[in-house]
Amino acid sequence: MTGSGGVAMDVDDFRSSVESWLDDNQHMLAPEYPGSGTLDQQMAQLAKVKRSTYDAGWMRMGWPERVGGLGGSTLMRAYLGEALTTRGLAEPGLYSMTEVLAPTMIEYAAPQLAATVVPALLRGDETWCQGFSEPGTGSNLASLSCRAERTEDGWRVTGQKVWTSLAQYAQRCVLLTRTGTMESAHRGITTLFVDMDSPGIAVRPIETMHGVDEFSEVFFDNVEVPFARTVGEVDGGWAVAMDLLPYERSTSLWHRAAFLHRRLQDLLETAPPGALEPAKLGEVTQLLYAFRARSRATQHRMANGERLGPETSLDKVMLATAEQAIFDLAADTLPSEVTIGDDPTSERWRTEFLYARAATIYGGSIEIQRNIIARRLLNLGSDR
Repeated sequence: MTGSGGVAMDVDDFRSSVESWLDDNQHMLAPEYPGSGTLDQQMAQLAKVKRSTYDAGWMRMGWPERVGGLGGSTLMRAYLGEALTTRGLAEPGLYSMTEVLAPTMIEYAAPQLAATVVPALLRGDETWCQGFSEPGTGSNLASLSCRAERTEDGWRVTGQKVWTSLAQYAQRCVLLTRTGTMESAHRGITTLFVDMDSPGIAVRPIETMHGVDEFSEVFFDNVEVPFARTVGEVDGGWAVAMDLLPYERSTSLWHRAAFLHRRLQDLLETAPPGALEPAKLGEVTQLLYAFRARSRATQHRMANGERLGPETSLDKVMLATAEQAIFDLAADTLPSEVTIGDDPTSERWRTEFLYARAATIYGGSIEIQRNIIARRLLNLGSDR
């Protein structure tokens, strides 16, 4: 598959080879539970799939060699996630956490640290979480108050985070902390890479509307963090955050688009004759395909070495609109399955319908994304 100097495969060859490999190994990689499964089952499934694809070399493609990758275009990562999601082998939100956190660690962490920890994330040996949101800060990330004080040996962290995805499973946390004064706002923030088994960390899961403990509150009580775990410059954590946030709206959304496309196909195949109103189906299909076209352009911009920025807010708005439209259509078409059915298929439609209510909130609320589009892309006002 590869030579000693790196990848010897273009993107088209990669796609066809991955599909062939998945055809041969579908039985081994398939989930062992019906429907959506529990979060514990989904996490175990994710680890199995990541380990298998890493050991086969596919998961290493598109990542730099300095962190255990095999080089090549970032499009390979996008297409691998698309294939796994389309086949139902990985839940897209869980799978895509790697695409949110690993690129920024590679860019900003000390080279030796990145080379040590990123392979464990790619292989599924570790789970990472993102400690950004706090109670009371809303969408104003710069107002965070979780504080890191300097000590002789490193940092001492005290404070609270909330809506931290997968914190109860995570071995590491990419954590934003306040190291300067509130008056300096953006300048007084530092990013740390924290071991979640450190003394003083408490995790309290939060059950969401669809009955899954996907998020948690995380409490830090005098948690010691070595200086070597500082990511980027001291007081320069805002730049790290601004680098990370667009990744939430790039390849991870491409994977979710593949999932939504598959679920729309499932709806077409299972809907009773005449249940789908053509006009509504046409509108939903247009929303999904418009988003996929937009997301594809984002993948190619990243593959061409362009830096992602506020324009990815367009991707987030389009994703949220398409996701809610698809599951609204499912509720209209399969009302009994979404509301009262108790078999695994019905339970899955119901869970996904409820989760779609949050599509306009997770990864940055749609209102904030529209403000970013207006102010930073259309120049309709300042951010202040």
